[in-house]
Amino acid sequence: MEVNLLLLLIVVAVLGWIYRLVKKHYDYFHDKPIPSMANVPIFGSTGPLMMKKCSFNDFIEAVYNKYPSSKVFGLFDMTTKMFVLRDPELIKKITVKDFEYFVDRRPLFGDNKEDDNNEDILFNKTLVGMVDQRWRDMRAILSPAFTGSKMRAMFELIEEYSARMVPILKEQSSKTGYVDYEMKDFFSRVANDIIATCAFGLQVESLKSRDNEFYTMGKQMMNFNRLIVLLRVMGLRFFPSLMIKMGVDIVDREQNQYFSKIIKEAVRTRESHGIVRPDMIHLLMQARKGTLKHQQETTEATAGFATVEESAVGKTAITKTMTEPEFIAQCLIFFLAGFDTVSTGMVFTAYELAMNPDIQQKLYEEIAETNKQLAGKPLTYDTLQKMKYLDMVVSESLRMWPVAAFDRKCGRDYVLDDGAGLKFTIDAGSCIWVPVFGIHRDPKYYPNPEKFDPERFSDENRDKINMTMYMPFGSGPRNCIGSRFALMEIKAIMYSLLLNFSIERNEKTKVPLQLVKGFTGLAVENGLQLRFRLRK
Repeated sequence: MEVNLLLLLIVVAVLGWIYRLVKKHYDYFHDKPIPSMANVPIFGSTGPLMMKKCSFNDFIEAVYNKYPSSKVFGLFDMTTKMFVLRDPELIKKITVKDFEYFVDRRPLFGDNKEDDNNEDILFNKTLVGMVDQRWRDMRAILSPAFTGSKMRAMFELIEEYSARMVPILKEQSSKTGYVDYEMKDFFSRVANDIIATCAFGLQVESLKSRDNEFYTMGKQMMNFNRLIVLLRVMGLRFFPSLMIKMGVDIVDREQNQYFSKIIKEAVRTRESHGIVRPDMIHLLMQARKGTLKHQQETTEATAGFATVEESAVGKTAITKTMTEPEFIAQCLIFFLAGFDTVSTGMVFTAYELAMNPDIQQKLYEEIAETNKQLAGKPLTYDTLQKMKYLDMVVSESLRMWPVAAFDRKCGRDYVLDDGAGLKFTIDAGSCIWVPVFGIHRDPKYYPNPEKFDPERFSDENRDKINMTMYMPFGSGPRNCIGSRFALMEIKAIMYSLLLNFSIERNEKTKVPLQLVKGFTGLAVENGLQLRFRLRK
């Protein structure tokens, strides 16, 4: 009896000690001169997301609107301290001017200090996963591969794919005059095939050969909702060293090895036969040899309104080269970004065009006129960049449907001072959130923000936009390195589609859209069904 009582007292004491530690941790913002959201142990302020009561984008918009008069406020994402920035000047200050304090992304999948000798661990070797000087070096190595001149050369591969894609759709619509698709499935297949040709040197037709190995492997790799993946994420987050020693990566070893084999064979074949192809493998091979250098661009102004510029970090001269695992990892992240992020951009652009047939008609007229001027010649990169209304449509789609937010980790104690009386310390290890979705839907910056209005980005109106508050590809030196490629791909596919098909609602289209709930990327609940009707 006494033993049981003693055990009970010990348990109570331990629980009390844990409670005090948790409470002290969650009291972090109480001595800061900023408002902060209420917290629940373990979940922090993000309980609604963890319990899948709302989508990530809706959550970000709701918390952004919670403190309309505050420049910055605090919340906890589970146990991570997050400072949410609302003020343009503070966003510019932290992401650009004082970037040295906020170089790294938040380490969602471990501490990013991987074992270089373990070839099965790839994610932390990607540009997205790297930190500190390793990231700086890799950004400088890769940056010359994503300039306008390199995109111009690679555009031929996308145009060749489009020339194969359209006949497949025409064949599928030959009986009824239309074909219905779930948009994420359709554009994931399109993006998959483009990445196959632009990054891996393969010709894949996923719209026709629906169960081809390259696509099924990619789809399996992108399935982050599986229980085993969630367990890996938790393990890497709380026990990174142990998980990495065990060779655990976010991506299945089978997929890692499959794509690694393809890349190694492609490199070996090209080197032994002297094959040169204007794709990402060729550019990365040049980068690895140190022969890929930044050149002065003469057409940067035509890259598109949403394009982000490379900072001095990416233009730094560097003598370091990539290891083979790093080489493979960059091909892998190029695939993952294209498969998901770019295809998502296409999904929501198609949705807005279907919902706004007048805008679609105006865009079609520009496309038809451009095609007429080409007089049977293939579309070129430079011609695509001259299409103003297409750029306006894509820019507005990216405004309405951006990633929910992006983060940065504070590398060392940082004194935030707005020069108007707000001053406090963001401690090392804390993170900041820039709530992009909330900002892009703020009427202060975008009047009538729920309306899809490409005219915001016309020559007459674009000067009214506060560029600090337009962030479809992030902000500062750690912005998205692939913005030119993404925009080129979205525009090229929309050009080919609309030249031959109109995009319409069908009986399965659900309006308004319901986004997938939980801590996931931008996606539509139960998918988005639309119809491609063949133009007469």
